[in-house]
Amino acid sequence: MPIYVQIVNQIKYLVAAGRLNSGDEIPPIRVLAEQLLINPNTVARAYLELERTGVVTKRHGLGTYVSEHPASVSDREKLRILSSRSDALLAEARQLDVGLPELIKLLRERDAVMNSEDLHK
Repeated sequence: MPIYVQIVNQIKYLVAAGRLNSGDEIPPIRVLAEQLLINPNTVARAYLELERTGVVTKRHGLGTYVSEHPASVSDREKLRILSSRSDALLAEARQLDVGLPELIKLLRERDAVMNSEDLHK
């Protein structure tokens, strides 16, 4: 999957998950490119796609921000993003010689931990 698509998916995921909220600034193109060790044009392409789909808005001279009413991610899009992440997780589990039953057990354990953390907020 192209890097710019991965960036788009990650930012959409962060917005859908509530980890980025309306009005939050996302890193400047050059900063994110340096952090990811990629060409700034790749980040610019991702940001342009996010702006085109209404997820972010660019404020000239001020930066790029999550839109006040970001376009919601469709169920189909959510499943597409999760499918890609699942593929990566399964590939990594195979490299580490972790079987599917053990991986499912781990996911259930992590879900329980996250649910208990949410209750304590």
